[in-house]
Amino acid sequence: MTDHKRSHTFRDSIEDARASHRIPDTPQSRSPAYRLAFLDEDFMMRDELRPVRLQMELLKPQLILDEHGINSTVVIFGGARIPSPERKETARTPALAELSHFYEEARKFAQIMTERSLQTYGHDFVVCTGGGPGVMEAGNLGAHQAGGHSVGLNILLPHEQAPNAYVTPELSFNFHYFALRKMHFLMRARAVTVFPGGFGTLDEMFEALTLIQTRRMRRIPLILFGRGFWENVVNWKLLAAQGTIAEDDLKLISFVDTAEEAVAIIDAWDYDEK
Repeated sequence: MTDHKRSHTFRDSIEDARASHRIPDTPQSRSPAYRLAFLDEDFMMRDELRPVRLQMELLKPQLILDEHGINSTVVIFGGARIPSPERKETARTPALAELSHFYEEARKFAQIMTERSLQTYGHDFVVCTGGGPGVMEAGNLGAHQAGGHSVGLNILLPHEQAPNAYVTPELSFNFHYFALRKMHFLMRARAVTVFPGGFGTLDEMFEALTLIQTRRMRRIPLILFGRGFWENVVNWKLLAAQGTIAEDDLKLISFVDTAEEAVAIIDAWDYDEK
């Protein structure tokens, strides 16, 4: 535990946490009931404590991002399986190998946006990814190459994984709850970019689209990289023609193929108007 500034005159919880390891060893003090509640892992993992864990998972990244002065982010969603161009031969299918150029576009886009961010001393339009491989790695790499910091919002999955090597360590977070992770993706977002990907990418894209469509979230640029990919994956015009979405809902999405096109959309966006 690290020391922190006290804002009150009461005995500090950190002091008691340290003192709890120095208490006499007795049957009573060894009992789980005697443990301080916030140090009792078995207690904290109980089903009844889920609301507390949800709150903690909301608060921890929020407080750390505030402490680092990060006011806004630009989010990069995309497939974990998309390789870098120099590693395209490792792709599991030829079609996936052909998507490798989007790795480079994600890297370039993140680099440009981070160079812009550095003009605000890294407070605004900070690159934020899911912290994993593929397109996410490309985003964090681009920010790193620009000399700036970037956020990684990882999540525990059944298979072993680690954050990619380019996430800023102090801004590398890990989540248990998908819902809280999604909230943190969008709470500070000033733009959302979506590269080709699988179920996870689709989930994140439609979550953002739904929030904007239903006005539960302020409208921001929602930019899809790869018109050919996305128009094959989702028949957007059919959704409108069938009446399941409004024709105007199609205007919530912008399609681009290059980093420069995406940057131009963000530059032209009237954030006060929207």
